[in-house]
Amino acid sequence: MPMKLEVGDQVELKKQHPCGNHHFEILRTGADFRIKCLKCEKQVWIERPELERRIKKITSKEE
Repeated sequence: MPMKLEVGDQVELKKQHPCGNHHFEILRTGADFRIKCLKCEKQVWIERPELERRIKKITSKEE
């Protein structure tokens, strides 16, 4: 069963981005995800299974 991930959620990944950051924000969901690095603001497309394997911690969007 897929993880419950929504647009605006912030995730911490096991593998860091080349800029050295582990924290990303989810911009688009579906079979493929678009995530944005919170340090350098680079956007990356990643498939759902790959993202779910790499997630260390999920922080829901603040309301």
